[in-house]
Amino acid sequence: VLLNEFFKVCFLVKQELSKITMPVIFNEPLSFLQRLTEYMEHTYLIHKASSLSDPVERMQCIAAFAVSAVASQWERTGKPFNPLLGETYELVRDDLGFRLISEQVSHHPPISAFHAEGLNNDFIFHGSIYPKLKFWGKSVEAEPKGTITLELLEHSEAYTWTNPTCCVHNIIVGKLWIEQYGNVEIINHKTGDKCVLNFKPCGLFGKELHKVEGYIQDKSKKKLCALYGKWTECLYSVDPATFDAYKKNDKKNTEEKKNSKQMSTAEESDEMPMPDSESVFIIPGSVLLWRIAPRPPNSAQMYNFTSFAMVLNEVDKEMESVIPKTDCRLRPDIRAMENGEIDQASEEKKRLEEKQRAARKNRSKSEEDWKTRWFHQGPNPYNGAQDWIYSGSYWDRNYFNLPDIY
Repeated sequence: VLLNEFFKVCFLVKQELSKITMPVIFNEPLSFLQRLTEYMEHTYLIHKASSLSDPVERMQCIAAFAVSAVASQWERTGKPFNPLLGETYELVRDDLGFRLISEQVSHHPPISAFHAEGLNNDFIFHGSIYPKLKFWGKSVEAEPKGTITLELLEHSEAYTWTNPTCCVHNIIVGKLWIEQYGNVEIINHKTGDKCVLNFKPCGLFGKELHKVEGYIQDKSKKKLCALYGKWTECLYSVDPATFDAYKKNDKKNTEEKKNSKQMSTAEESDEMPMPDSESVFIIPGSVLLWRIAPRPPNSAQMYNFTSFAMVLNEVDKEMESVIPKTDCRLRPDIRAMENGEIDQASEEKKRLEEKQRAARKNRSKSEEDWKTRWFHQGPNPYNGAQDWIYSGSYWDRNYFNLPDIY
């Protein structure tokens, strides 16, 4: 009820959603910097791509990685905490073979930059994300502006892409549900190969719910491979001629079903549609590229977190002695919420936001510009888009003159 009334007010005053202070009960106990880190849950796909000699097979793995990166958002209707300017997060996973550093580099607009590298020097994965939010009355749409770049060092290859748009439905009334839609174009800047993936909107009766499909093509636009699956579940590859024949037959069957049903002319409901089938029909001759890992049994009671997400706030005495004081593991409102202390989390969130506003006001009085610590602004080296590039030296553990943001 509180959520419904809150969004009604937002709609009436027509404020931009990203500038509204959200009550803490709508959050999950993670910063957006940690949510970005969930891209790395399926890092094995990057390692596999690096080990392959065929560029098309490498692109298949990179496409699977791009799809898997949004899979953790399935049923995650809690809003991550907005990072404070200067907030950081690091994650080292020896078992998955990577380390990552991220920093909130801008507050207006809110921009989060990250840089991950393989522990065996086989890849670099980096980007900067600016989630552009739009409020549509019944739903909130998040368009993740910004470039994502993956470099496979052993092959001297670089791939760039952007994530699909994420939409949360039924924010006024009904059960919240999420869909991803839009085209994702992955470019191999060395070979000119391109993978175009279409994250399909659910459509009438939910036939396209969660579906993703597309093609890998060479620089002359010749189809080399077809990809299909669901971003919540799996991704397959198959010969493009076989895929096109299946699509043609599927379209014919769909049209026959439509003709045999009386279509409703009523306004389409925002309720979550049930798909025709919960699983993906596997076309003969297909190869499985990726399948999502099952979530732990208590996930529903833990904000629908994956096993990967559940450990992102873990900190021991040894870690606490080396991480910078700007790391969001040390952020008091998130810690309070994780401990179930909702009132304290709300008070701390309010205090931190007021502290951030006061610091910004003081800088404006002294005409002092904010200086990022670990990233600098510059063009993406592969597509020329505006980006934030890692400046280096974070892992030297030489932390001095850090801002007091908590």
